Amino acid sequence: MKTGILLNLVKKGFQTIDVPLSYKKAALRFIEKWLTEEEFRPYILQVEYLIKQKKWNLLLDEFYQIIPFGTGGRRGLVGVGPNRINTWTVQSSAQGHSQYLLKQYGQKAKKRGVVLTFDVRKFTQKGIYNDKIPNPVMNLTCKDLAVSAAQVYAANDIQVYLFDDIRSTPQLSFSIRHLKAVAGDMFSASHNPPTDNGKKVYDPSGGQIIPPLDQILVDEVTKNVKEIKKMNFEQAKANGLIKIVGKEIDKLYINEVVSLSLSKNRMAKIVYSPLHGTGLTSFYPSLKQAGFNVLLDPKTKNLSGAFENVTFNIPNPEVEQSFDNSLPFAKKVKADLLINSDPDADRIGLMVRHHNKWHYLNGNEIAIILTEYGITKFREKKKLNKNCVVIRTEVTNSLISKIAKANKVHCIDNLLVGFKYIGDEMNKLEKQGKMDDFIIGVEESHGVIMGNYLRDKDAAGGAIWLSELAGELKVKNKTLLEYLNEIYSKYGYCHDYLTEIRMLGAVGREKILKIQGYLRKNKISKFGDFDVVKKIDRWQGPPQPHLSETDTASRDVLIFKFKDLNNTQGLRVTVRPSGTEPKIKVYFEVVGKPVNLEQLDDNKKMITKIRLDLEKAFMKYCYKIVDVDFPNRGFLLFWQLPLDDKLNYFKIESEIADLKNMSNKKERGKRLKSIISFLGSNPLQKVDKAFKEKYGQPIKKYLE
Repeated sequence: MKTGILLNLVKKGFQTIDVPLSYKKAALRFIEKWLTEEEFRPYILQVEYLIKQKKWNLLLDEFYQIIPFGTGGRRGLVGVGPNRINTWTVQSSAQGHSQYLLKQYGQKAKKRGVVLTFDVRKFTQKGIYNDKIPNPVMNLTCKDLAVSAAQVYAANDIQVYLFDDIRSTPQLSFSIRHLKAVAGDMFSASHNPPTDNGKKVYDPSGGQIIPPLDQILVDEVTKNVKEIKKMNFEQAKANGLIKIVGKEIDKLYINEVVSLSLSKNRMAKIVYSPLHGTGLTSFYPSLKQAGFNVLLDPKTKNLSGAFENVTFNIPNPEVEQSFDNSLPFAKKVKADLLINSDPDADRIGLMVRHHNKWHYLNGNEIAIILTEYGITKFREKKKLNKNCVVIRTEVTNSLISKIAKANKVHCIDNLLVGFKYIGDEMNKLEKQGKMDDFIIGVEESHGVIMGNYLRDKDAAGGAIWLSELAGELKVKNKTLLEYLNEIYSKYGYCHDYLTEIRMLGAVGREKILKIQGYLRKNKISKFGDFDVVKKIDRWQGPPQPHLSETDTASRDVLIFKFKDLNNTQGLRVTVRPSGTEPKIKVYFEVVGKPVNLEQLDDNKKMITKIRLDLEKAFMKYCYKIVDVDFPNRGFLLFWQLPLDDKLNYFKIESEIADLKNMSNKKERGKRLKSIISFLGSNPLQKVDKAFKEKYGQPIKKYLE
């Protein structure tokens, strides 16, 4: 079809979508560019296909903006269009980044260069585009993205250090510092599902870029890229503009991780799952060199962007089910610890064997244990002094601050969400010559950092401390769980919980803005039975005016503090839109009072019940803002399901139950599979609790 006819079809199609006109106009402009300009020729057939198939919501979401820069960089769905990860968006970003580096560092940018690393992802999703015609995003890998970016940096005369194979995010951060590069890119979508990809951008310190410099970069990418320069990859290698690096840097990195050790104890038996990712190049060899008894989980040790042996295909240590397929092996070998890391190996996950039962510990609990351990060991080694520092972000467990204060350690604890802010504080300490006094930096999203060899979280470093502490406790016939409970008994049980409202596309974005806007603008005295005593809006705090638009986005955080109940010493809810994913994140914290160890289990149940009640009251209020009457059983669904999928489940739930009336069991199974296909991988696990609450049995058992 002619371009004019196609665009007219799009205009008419967009009229059926209820979003602001500005979104539609922006999408139309981009669609016209992608249909007419030479650089987008490889994508034209797929754009035409989407138009002819009348996929208006998808087209709007793919084209209404250039994929934004958030707290962790750029990441999202792989696909066609400026609001997707593809070769064009990556090369456009690399061109803008090149221009930014040349303006910021001049000739130094060319000589010092950039470091590029990549993980295991590969896009193989079918059913969205026309699988029978050429598709430039099908089978697109992280390595493809890294190579395409390298061609752009080289064409801008900037030295490129490209790793020979997959590497972790911590290795990138270390390599930037070691090579004295001016920047680095990690091509990864971290812990996101297999459909996603992206890149994180790093500065000369090895940390992610913070405001206002990130805004300068965003403006350069989105406003000043007139032409994407490219150089043939082999030609750039021959000219010395692309240098392949690898094992020589790995050795230095691993030596640094091993040097973090604070104990010689190696008694703990560890099973490690890389969740099919890059921990095989960083985490595993570090623990081996340090002398730990560590076994690789056989099911998840193969490199694979499909994450096929991870429940829900979500390789995220924040999701307890990420341990499902490695736990049987840990039980079989009678390990003491089961540790995993996400595909780029910066986040750490932990399960502990305690009295022959396995217990999952979340990111806040890991942070509490490591903070207490670090302070204790600094004291033993006579390194603890009034200048010692612990760093946490504002949404991370407040017990960290209490532990630091009780030990006369300074705690920097008001940081915005994002590990880059912890890295920035470390840079300040380094400039003051105080890094020897730095103990640990922690974030609730399973991130920890120690030492002075990098500026981003490192699962390997956290594993060293956890493993040696577990060994010391094993000698005393104790476990990490008992260690944690002793901390709770002393300071009070601090129960943290993260959930989210995930709403996809431009329509979802509007709803996210509506919820946050309503909570910000309106004075709310109660959420259910919980009385609000204070609302903190980080837009209102210093600095004023904000440093940049990205600074404003990072500060889009609301904190509600509630009146204490008889048995609590702190209740708060923190709300913020995600900077990299289509969701609003909600963090709950309920702090109990100190109790004797024998009272702790009952105390935990009581505090957890308070959190559950607070969660329901707060979330239902948020849902009502977008005209959703959310059922109580909705809180039993998998927390990361998009809101539309949660609501859709309740529409088809009775249809699932009615399958019991089908006499042919084989047909019953086929029909069930068809009905719940929209839920993606492991669909029954995502909804079984809600179904059982109403029908008394899990779906499979109910349907025989």
